[in-house]
Amino acid sequence: MVIPTDVRAELRAHAEEEAPNEACGVVVVKDGVAERYVRGRNSAASPYRFELEVPPETWFLEDDGYELAVFHSHLSSPPRPSRTDVENIGLWQGKPYLILSLASDSLAGWTIQDDRIEPLAVGE
Repeated sequence: MVIPTDVRAELRAHAEEEAPNEACGVVVVKDGVAERYVRGRNSAASPYRFELEVPPETWFLEDDGYELAVFHSHLSSPPRPSRTDVENIGLWQGKPYLILSLASDSLAGWTIQDDRIEPLAVGE
């Protein structure tokens, strides 16, 4: 998955604005390339977990051929899914899962399926 510089900048800016809580949202992808970022609201307002809220019309983008990747930030931990992330994967099971670590300014992609965590290549 390619995350262009401008989309990465949006992810970073949102994560910085939401600190000390986790930021979350949805990256809209077409043909393996992120086209834009839809900022979400972390209704949990927590530095340890997120509950994603986005405008309802965001979910219909899949009907238009887009792939949706969930995004959230970690304040100080590496950009790897935490136990909480794995336990709360829900409808995102098997779908692209992006994490930005503010501490290291690194972005990583994953898929989580049946408690298995697999890396997802993320480039610029």
